[in-house]
Amino acid sequence: MSVLIAIAITTGILSGVWGWVATTLGLLSWAGFLGCTTYFASPKDGVKGLALSMATNLSGVFWAMVIIKFSDMINLEIMGYVITAVVAFVMCAQAKLNWLSFIPGTFIGSCATFAANGDWALVIPSLLVGVLFGYCMKSSGIWLREKLTPSDTLPVTNPAAE
Repeated sequence: MSVLIAIAITTGILSGVWGWVATTLGLLSWAGFLGCTTYFASPKDGVKGLALSMATNLSGVFWAMVIIKFSDMINLEIMGYVITAVVAFVMCAQAKLNWLSFIPGTFIGSCATFAANGDWALVIPSLLVGVLFGYCMKSSGIWLREKLTPSDTLPVTNPAAE
């Protein structure tokens, strides 16, 4: 079995579980899938990818709230655009910090916050649990492949290449 198919199997199963968890806990299932997407797209794997995904998603939530709050304070439409431009610059520039180096993760967190009308208290747990699910999807898929494939044929490669 290829790594891709093994990850597809565990992702399918855990996506259904996530839907149930999100509903049960009152979380945003779509925001959780954005968190999961952040992990899968992260340039890092394992715990480093988990931390990078969470840090950048949280950063994005913060920056979206900055845009929302400052735009509300300065009730002039053009200033909302200026604030957005400045904050988008900072969202990219902060990637100079290693732990915030995944720019798409920052924008995913920001977009989720805008989509939820600034309800950061709901977006944050939805994103973070989603990132955890992404980690579990990938790591359990790799585990499944290792269990179902003879050890002499096991070089772990990029799942998309298979």
